[in-house]
Amino acid sequence: DARPDFRPRAWLDDLPPLDAFGTLIFQIAGQQLSVSSTRSILTRLEQHFGGRLPTASEALASDPHVFRESGMSVRKGETIRALAERFVDGRLSDKALQRMNDDEVETTLTAVPGIGPWTAHGFLLVALDRPDVLLTGDLALRHVVQRLYGFDHLPTDAEMLQTADRWRPYRSLAVSYLFASEYDG
Repeated sequence: DARPDFRPRAWLDDLPPLDAFGTLIFQIAGQQLSVSSTRSILTRLEQHFGGRLPTASEALASDPHVFRESGMSVRKGETIRALAERFVDGRLSDKALQRMNDDEVETTLTAVPGIGPWTAHGFLLVALDRPDVLLTGDLALRHVVQRLYGFDHLPTDAEMLQTADRWRPYRSLAVSYLFASEYDG
């Protein structure tokens, strides 16, 4: 009620339009990093590709060092190339991922080396705008939940799930509010 103008996905306004592959680049680049560090890496990567993120074909055809020069680890670059292969050969596509339920998306994406549940859940939230996604492994979210819910420690996965159970089936919206409480001053 205090935020009638709140737009849960407003933070996406700062990013270029992202298709499934671009969102996965964003998610992979952001693994274990702050949002500002991730944006810096993506800006450097865009400079290699004419001011935009690469398509899957472009990522696969590029020198693997392009990802390293942008600030990603070798492992993250390898993960992006493995994803690019799947998009290029048709094993993955925007449409196929949109048709899958949340569990199928997670299973499909975590089959790619270097992609775990955090990345898959972030993809569900960002690319597919699914309504009931919880980023249990997100460190920033754990800190917010710790602060707002009075934990004397960072909540565990089980504690995050238990706390968020009352937010079903709108956990994505709750996550947006929690992030906004942390970053919107």
